Amino acid sequence: MALDKPYLDVPGTTIFDAEQSRKGYHLNQFCMSLMKAANRERFKADERAYLDEWPMTEEQKQGVLTRDLNRCIAAGGNIYFLAKIGATDGKSFQYMAASMTGMTQEEYMAMMLGGGRSVEGNRYLGENGDAQPQNQPQGAAHQKIPQQKAGA
Repeated sequence: MALDKPYLDVPGTTIFDAEQSRKGYHLNQFCMSLMKAANRERFKADERAYLDEWPMTEEQKQGVLTRDLNRCIAAGGNIYFLAKIGATDGKSFQYMAASMTGMTQEEYMAMMLGGGRSVEGNRYLGENGDAQPQNQPQGAAHQKIPQQKAGA
């Protein structure tokens, strides 16, 4: 990394900066393509074939195919672009956010209505709070979501 990035010490957070933007450029452009109905239909008809038209990494493609949004973000995706995948699947943004925490949509909604996670122990890596990476189910949430079959 060329720049000092003190913000990398925020637990459970990937900051979408210039480096992440460059890393995820093609992933995010793919997501933007889903704004057109014809592209959504092509994607839903054969997800892998449509993804293979984009110069994305295999890691990015697998993140999309498994709907693992945390994996997509780690690979340079921006949540506002990734939301187009959820919309294509008929999922709400709340559903997508819940999947990123390993919670059901109802559990996530209750947590947010209850004030969200406590900031205690969650300000910096190394603290002992529930948002610390070692306490997160991140990455497992996609396992709860059935994969959409090609042509389904």
